[in-house]
Amino acid sequence: MSELRWDPLKMSWVIITQQRGRRPQDFILHREKLAMSACPFCTGREAKTPQEVFAVRPAGSAPNTPGWKVRVIPNKYPALGIEGNLEKRGEGIYDVMNGIGAHEVIIENPDHQRDLADLAPIEITDVLKAYRARLLDLRRDSRFRYIMIFKNHGVEAGANIPHSHSQVIAVPVTPPVISGKLSVCRDYFERKERCLMCDILHQERSDGRCIVRDDGHFVVLAPFASCMPFELRIVPRQHSHDFAMMDDQQLALLAETLKDTLLRLRSVLRDPPYNFILHNTPPMHLRLGKPAYWGSIPYDYHWHIELVPRLTKIAGFEWGTGFYMNPTPPEEAARYLREADLSI
Repeated sequence: MSELRWDPLKMSWVIITQQRGRRPQDFILHREKLAMSACPFCTGREAKTPQEVFAVRPAGSAPNTPGWKVRVIPNKYPALGIEGNLEKRGEGIYDVMNGIGAHEVIIENPDHQRDLADLAPIEITDVLKAYRARLLDLRRDSRFRYIMIFKNHGVEAGANIPHSHSQVIAVPVTPPVISGKLSVCRDYFERKERCLMCDILHQERSDGRCIVRDDGHFVVLAPFASCMPFELRIVPRQHSHDFAMMDDQQLALLAETLKDTLLRLRSVLRDPPYNFILHNTPPMHLRLGKPAYWGSIPYDYHWHIELVPRLTKIAGFEWGTGFYMNPTPPEEAARYLREADLSI
């Protein structure tokens, strides 16, 4: 029989349609490949992109030249522009402001053929260091209310350039999904004086069925009310509200976890398209009229990564109700991933 499951973090219902019992082989896609004759992200083509704003490169290496390991550039066609003022205004019943923000691309390695799963943990650590550096830099701008780091892997997940890369977008409003999570975590802490994510981790680790990996530092789990088949959450075991506070050793441990997780997905689902989203604390700028708005965030919020393979499509029922249908119970997804053959 199907089950309706409630996600206390997202405040949403999910229908686990267990009678369909879809297995990993049912989701293996014929992946669309993008052809590109001259990739601007490849080493040696630095002049084809905007000037880099950050790079991991050997000491003494000149900016915007070959030799880099990770390179961050402004998006050539940004969704939001960094110059100007917000100029908030009303148009009748509607609210409008200028499209102010930041939009950057993190080129994860110089080799066009290597995806994030192909990189060694030390190379993934460099990518994570770039994430940290951009968060620390962009949050200094008081116009930005949230900084989103995400990765689209594969055409089906929204990638329009095949060279492995992530993106950073800073926005002048708190996105509804983030605002909802912040409110839920704050309310939970006010009632129980405990972190919601810490409680979720305690329960899932005690049960064990939804755990994919737990090395004592980071836990990889299939959320109890997963919206999508093989959806995963990567969470630090120790309470931490801010990814940007991670030191180099912690980033290295996270890199090992991320590498292992991506290899498991590749083994079980044959390199599926996926979306990778870092859910982090917002910049804690003082908000007029709300002096205590961020007061409990260090205690109630717990940063995490969502890794969502794009194996099914959202249709009319999902759009109309906000309910998702997941044909693979997360307990089964976790089991398949735990038992993955990483030698493939």
